[in-house]
Formats: sequence, structure tokens, C-alpha cells
Amino acid sequence: MMQLLWVVVMWVLRAFWAEGEESLCRILGRPEFPMLSKEGDVTIGGSPSLCDGFLYFHLAQTMIFAIEEINNSSSLLPNISIGYRIYDSCGSTLSSMRAVMALMNGQERTVGKTCSGQSAVHAIIGASDSSSTIVMSRSTGAFQIPVISHFATCACLSNRKEFPSFFRTIPSDFYQSRALAQLVKYFGWTWVGAVRSDNAYGNNGMATFMEAAGLEGVCIEYSEAILWNNPREQIARVVEVISRASSKVVVAFLSQWEMDVLLEEALAQNLTGLQWVGSESWITIDRLATRRSSAVLSGTLGFTISKSKIPGLREFLLRVGPAQDPNNTLLREFWEITFSCRFSPQQEKESGPRQSQCSGSERLEEIINPFTDTSALRFSNNVYKAVYAVAHSIHDLLTCRYGEGQGGNRNCAHRDSIEPGQVLRYLRDLNFTMKSGERVYFDENGDPTAIYELVNWQRDQAGETVFVTVGNYNASLPKGDQFAMNGIQIAWADNPLKRPRSVCSDSCLPGYRQAEIKGMPVCCFSCIPCAAGEISNLTDSAKCTQCSLEYWSNGDKSRCVPKVVEFLSFDETMGILLAAISLVGACLTIVVSLVFFSFRETPIVKASNSELSFLLLFSLTLCFLCSLTFIGRPSEWSCMLRHTAFGITFALCMSCVLAKTIAVVIAFQATMPGNTVPQCSIPLQRISVFSCTLLQVVICVLWLALAPSVPVKNTAHATEKVILECDVGSAIGFWAVLGYIGFLALLCFVLAFLARKLPDNFSEAKFITFSMLIFCAVWITFIPAYVSSPGKFTVAVEIFAILASSFGLLFCIFGPKCYIILLKPEKNTKKHIMGKSNEKSQ
Repeated sequence: MMQLLWVVVMWVLRAFWAEGEESLCRILGRPEFPMLSKEGDVTIGGSPSLCDGFLYFHLAQTMIFAIEEINNSSSLLPNISIGYRIYDSCGSTLSSMRAVMALMNGQERTVGKTCSGQSAVHAIIGASDSSSTIVMSRSTGAFQIPVISHFATCACLSNRKEFPSFFRTIPSDFYQSRALAQLVKYFGWTWVGAVRSDNAYGNNGMATFMEAAGLEGVCIEYSEAILWNNPREQIARVVEVISRASSKVVVAFLSQWEMDVLLEEALAQNLTGLQWVGSESWITIDRLATRRSSAVLSGTLGFTISKSKIPGLREFLLRVGPAQDPNNTLLREFWEITFSCRFSPQQEKESGPRQSQCSGSERLEEIINPFTDTSALRFSNNVYKAVYAVAHSIHDLLTCRYGEGQGGNRNCAHRDSIEPGQVLRYLRDLNFTMKSGERVYFDENGDPTAIYELVNWQRDQAGETVFVTVGNYNASLPKGDQFAMNGIQIAWADNPLKRPRSVCSDSCLPGYRQAEIKGMPVCCFSCIPCAAGEISNLTDSAKCTQCSLEYWSNGDKSRCVPKVVEFLSFDETMGILLAAISLVGACLTIVVSLVFFSFRETPIVKASNSELSFLLLFSLTLCFLCSLTFIGRPSEWSCMLRHTAFGITFALCMSCVLAKTIAVVIAFQATMPGNTVPQCSIPLQRISVFSCTLLQVVICVLWLALAPSVPVKNTAHATEKVILECDVGSAIGFWAVLGYIGFLALLCFVLAFLARKLPDNFSEAKFITFSMLIFCAVWITFIPAYVSSPGKFTVAVEIFAILASSFGLLFCIFGPKCYIILLKPEKNTKKHIMGKSNEKSQ
């Protein structure tokens, strides 16, 4: 709707203008004479800001040079002359409106007549700022008059619906803003301030920069907007904001006019020690790069368009002078400013120093002047390319060349009937190469390829500020390759050799993570140590990474290291102590066996059932030795062996004790009057031992066959270590083995308890009862200790239970007998053993 309304308004304005309505002239102001003009078969309009000094007059002359060069060409537009009309927009939107209306209708102020004439330009080069260009493009778009800007960078102008006839030879700020965001991120400046022009150029460019900076992890501490005509108090307030801020980098998305006033106030307030990052509008403006301004802007960085050279331009500029057109006011003013002279005599009442008379014959080559400096052309080259783009489009139109976008439909024109809309259509498909080798074309939005140079303000040997290219940016490359440095040393602000730091919070070292501070931007954070088992191996990690199950964080939590593998080994004190006790027990059992073997013919050995005693001693030896299988690194074989060996040896041991208990009872019964010892007692003892042991063997075999014990890495019990242990495989099999041993022990205890009233001199049943009491007590307390003990202590508890119960059996059953055999041999007689038995029987 707004676009349609604008079209209607422009049609009305143009109609009123053509009819010479005085009221319209009063509203918009009367169009000025063209500052520079020349007739031709086709006409190109120009609207630079000529009131802004040598730069824009230089641009206007560059435009004229390009047109003259084309007019003298025999290959491009032969026999066709290009004329030009150059009006001054003076950086004002109202002046731009007057200029564009004059360009569209060919108006000139003449004596006695205004707002008349019907001639029109075929394309317009300009304007020199985004705001003026927006006004110009909205005006011309409705009439399909192409506008090619050399300086307007606002990304908003890429909107084809709003600006269908706009093109430019300078990259859009859409790319510059992203390049600036990548620049500050590249140098680690995550906390920056921002100042912008309060117009379309600054507001759009800064909005894009802030969006791109956010994606790069860069935060904006403040964002201020100014205009060159703001009151000084407002400019001073902005400088105070900059000086009070904690950020040390300022991104200035300003036009050169706003930078002028900001620089003056910064010098007045002695604002130093900051790193400035500038936009292309002011970063290579010579009048800003003075010795005086270096106190504030030393070491400035910023992107600008690539520089180039235009052959023949300097010679053309040196020929510029009032002799070309003595009545041209602009040329006369330029000459007077350049040579500090006057064409008209200075009046007595005029203030200021007295100036000499201009002769018009002064020579430009004899002075150093920015107007004639063609050593590093940037914006002039954009004007040069814009003129050639229009010329190539008209050439293609006249020669019936058409690009891919026009399909196969010929759209030719005669030199006398060329319409701006035809030039516009050919511009959209333009693609040619300049004499310098540079390729010129526009994308679907009317934009060229975005290629920038990164320049740094450095001091030469004479102390003057020079612009040194230290890097480049090419938006057509993949993102990771777009920005690159060329290896040239950068001169930094404050300390030329030391890059400034601009961060809200110091970097978090490896082993720490960033934690957001409530109410602050994401760049402001505190550093929190990683939790146990987590690491961060990068600076400024946003989060800590959990180590895998078999790894744990090192001391500074910067990397994962293998967890300590824990098991009961022969190298540690506990393992050595338990192994030694096990061996001592086995050796002591063997010693007892040797004692019994040596005194096997004595009554006490014979009365103890020597066969069962030796078998019991053998099983006790195995019980002591089987505890060694629980020490050392668990393996498949050791895990299967330790529990089955323990189960079988203890079953054999309990079977022997049970048989011995039964034998004691039978022997006691045989001593009673009228009783005799059954002849089958010995085979029954062997069968009972074999049968009870065989049943445990069957249980163990089933256990191994169905769900054997295997080594496992237990990472759940302790987070900082891996416990290497034997998983029982089948809990039923494990507790069945223990339960069967417990059953045999309980049976032995009951029988021995029932036989506790045997004669005092033959206390076998009492000793068995006491040993079984110790055995049962040990294994009953073993169960809760086994379940609750962590890691290797589980194995230690099991070994302790084995050793304690084995020593209990050894000492309680064989200790008293060895005492009599070795220390009381006088009691080792049949008479002493049978003495009190006979008395009681009598």
C-alpha cells in the first residue's frame, strides 16, 4: 500500500513539475543549474554531494572522465555520445529530492522561466549517502529510471520490492556488518561499545552488526546514536558514555560527518586509550587521519573497499580549471580554495587575511592536493565502474545483446528512442570485465560481490598517519575462509605492539565452565570449577563434559584419565598380610599333620580316628590355600576357581568334621556296658564324607555350567575408580554353596552338642562343638559384612572368614591333642584316656 501511495505521489509531483506549478517549486525549492553538464545522445545524471569538499568534486570529475573516455572509444558505444547532468545533493534529503526531480525532467533555471523542459536522463549515478539515495531511489523506481550508487551501503536498499531500479558498485552493509563482527571476534574482543549515525546508514548497519555479533558471541555494552547537527551537549554525553564504559573497543558505524563532530569532542575530553573499529564511510578519509587526531584514533582498524588505479585519470584532473568554463561557479570556487586566491578583488570590509588575485593559469601539478591524488582510488573507482555499467547496458541494448535473464526475446532500441526502463532491464543481466581485469555484475538485489580490505592506521617515519592493508574479506568464499590476515604487523591503540583486551569477564581456564550472571549479557560470566568426573579442555568452555565410565577427571579437571583400577593384589599391605596368614595356616596345618603322623601309634591319635584326622587336616590345608585364589587381578579362571575351590574344600572339611562327630558318638556308645562298635562304621564314615562332598561338587558343576563367575568392572559403586571384581554369575549358585556348607556346619554343631557329656578325658565332642560355634559365628557375621563392604574389602572379608573359620577348626580340634602329644606325653596313654570312662561306666 505504501509503495502504491508513493508511486501516485511521484506521478503527481512530476506532472505538477512539468506543468510549471509555482506552488510545487515553493515546496521543494527551485532546481539549481546543473553544476556540470554536457549534451549527448544519451544522458547520465549525477548527484554527488559537491558541497563537501575536494573528495566529491573529485568524484564528479571522475564521472566526467569515464564519460569522455567512453565517448572516445571505438568499441564501446561507437558513434554514440554520452552527455551528463550533475546536480549537487549536498548530503540533504530535500536537496536530493530537488536534484532527482530536475534529473528526471531535465529542468534548469533560466531567465523568465522555471520548471519547464521535457528532457530526461537515462540513468543516475549517486547519491553520496544512504539517506539521500533512499529518497532518490523511491522517486525514480516508479518511472524505471536506474540509480547506481557508488557510496550508499545501507542494506535496506537491497529490497527489490521497495527499490526495484537501484544498483550499486559498493558492497552492502549486510556484508560489512558481518565482517566487522567477525573482526572483533577474531581478535577476542567480546565486550565492545557501539556508536552509529542516527540515519538509515548507521541504524541499519548497526542493527545488522549487533545481530551478527550476537551470533559470534560478542556483546554490546552500549549503543549510542548521533547526527552531525546534534547539539554539542548530546555529543558530549555520548563521549562521556564511551569514557565511563569498561569496554576498550569502540565500533563506530558512522558517516564521516558524524565522525568529525565525535572526534572533536573526544579530543576536547581527552578520550584516549581506546581501540576504534570503523566503517568504510570514514576509515580512509584523509582529513580525519591527522597528527592531532592520532591521540584518539591511533591504531584504528576498519574495512574499506579495495583500492585500484585508473589510467589517465590524474592527467585528466590536472587539466581541470576555470579555463574549461569561465562562467562555471563551481570551477571558480574550486580554484580559489585550492590556490587561496580570489578572482574578484577582495573588498575592504571583508574580514580575514588578504588573498592574492587568481590568474587562472596556476598549475595543479605544482601543489600537493587530495583532488589530484590517484594513488589509492576507492570510491572514485566505484563511480568509474558505475558509468561503464550504464554504457555497457546501453551498448547491449543498441546491439541487441541479451543475457540469460531476458530469455530469447530481443529487446533492441534505436539511439533516438532509448528509454530508462530498457537500460534498467539490461543492467539486471549485466556482466562485463573492466580494462583492469575486474569483473562487474550485479546479483538479484542489485549488489556487487562484497570484497573489502582491512586497513590499519599506522604512523610512517615522518609521523604521518597512513592506511596500511593488513587483511581482507571476501563474502563469496565459505564462512571460515572469508576473513584472512596478510601477515603485516598491526599497530594497536595505546600500545602499538600489544593487542588490547576488551572482555566483560576474564576467560575461564580449562577445568572451569562459564556460569551466567543474572541480569548481565552472556559475555559477563563467572567461572565455576567442573564437578568431579567432568572436564573442560578449552578456554571459556560453556559447559563441562562428563568423562566416560572408565575415565575420571585429573587434578585440574582439564582432561579425562583412566580411573584407578582397584582389586586386592599381592603388592599391597592387606594382600601381603592375608597371603602370609594363609600360608602360615597351611604350614601350621602341615606341621600338625607331621606331628600326628609321627605319633600315629599313640593312643590319642588312634582314639581321634587317624584316617578322618588326616583327611580333615588335608582339607584344612586346602582351605587355607584356597584363600590365595581370592588375591590378585581377577580373571576368568581365577573367578571360577576361587568360589568352587572354596565351596568344595569347605564341604570336604565339614564332611570330615561331621563324620568325626558321628564317630565320637559311636565310639562313646561302644564304651557303655553291653555295647560293641559296629564293624561297618569305618566304611560308613568314608561313604558319608564322599557323599557330602560329592553333593557340593555337583552344585559347583551346575553353577559353572549355567552361570559361572566372571570378572567385571564395577563403576557404579565408586565414581572415581573402577573396582575389578568377580561377579558371582548366579546368586542362587553362590548362596547354595554357602548354604550347603552352613547346613553341614549346623548339623555338626547339633550332633556335637548332643554328645557334650562324654567323659572329661575324652573331650572330642566339646572341642568340635566349640569349633562349630566359632565357625557359625564367623560365617553369620560374614553375610552382612560381605554385603556392605566396598570394593576390595569385600574380598578381604571373604578371605578373613575363610581363615578365621579354618584356624578355629584347626586350633579347637587339634590344638588340645597336640598339647598332650608334645607337652603332656604322660597323659598320652590308653589308661588315662579310658580311665574316667571306665569309672563312670562302672
